[in-house]
Amino acid sequence: MKAFMTRRKSFFVAATAALALSLSACGGTTPGTTSDPTVAAKPTFAAGTTMAKLATAGTIKIGTKYDQPLFGQVGLDGKPVGFDVEMGKLIAAKLGIAADKIEWSETVSANREPFIEQGKVDLVIATYTINDKRKQVVSFAGPYYEAGQALMVNKDNTSITKPEDVAGKKVCSVTGSTPAATIVDKYKAVLVPAATYSACLEPLRNKQVEAITTDNVILAGFVDKEPDAFKLASDKTFTKEPYGIGLKKDDTEFRNWINDQLESFGKDGSYKKAWEATAGSVIKTAPEVPAINRY
Repeated sequence: MKAFMTRRKSFFVAATAALALSLSACGGTTPGTTSDPTVAAKPTFAAGTTMAKLATAGTIKIGTKYDQPLFGQVGLDGKPVGFDVEMGKLIAAKLGIAADKIEWSETVSANREPFIEQGKVDLVIATYTINDKRKQVVSFAGPYYEAGQALMVNKDNTSITKPEDVAGKKVCSVTGSTPAATIVDKYKAVLVPAATYSACLEPLRNKQVEAITTDNVILAGFVDKEPDAFKLASDKTFTKEPYGIGLKKDDTEFRNWINDQLESFGKDGSYKKAWEATAGSVIKTAPEVPAINRY
């Protein structure tokens, strides 16, 4: 019996190692990371501000996606990587907080506002489109990137090339997301809701739905990982999706401070460096920081 258990344990360890190796070797580009940014030495802030509280605590809680290739995805080591993650590291560094002192939490489209309102996170950087409805409950710094809604289909699909083609057809998107509302309200698709965009992949692969819709950069990450299975229906986008950094409603000082940092990232090269190490592995044209909306 002991010999059997030993052989069984050895088989399990070997199988686990093989699985990890196969996962790491799966096609496409794994979102990268830059070297950790230089941490500001003893920055000073006005007493009582969120910046002062965070700097004193020496830690910050940031919500991000865990399943969004190129922007926010958890690797085999359990740590999130991607462009949104790099933005979080840069902001933390300006507060005097090292990357390893960031407390990351997974935020999906449906829980971003509640997490901010409940204080579970200090910031949400999670492919988070700024819109007026969300501004009623949270504040936004940015935008730091402007994406656009697109459609992803199976590689052999030739019937969908534009959003008008999905009228009456089943399309998967995330519950509570801007793309889900747009594809139903404007283009009359039949929504098949999911908790995360990665949960839409199998229904598309099995042809239970005819398309997935969300922002082009998110879909580009999925296509990059499985280019023989999926493709973008078109290179053209059909909305503008300004990504912002969500924070507590009416924390104007913190919002203004983050906006100042975003502008500085565009000038000192750190924004471009973060892009090239992550999303720029697929989307080659490096963007510039969009004009900040200082509402």
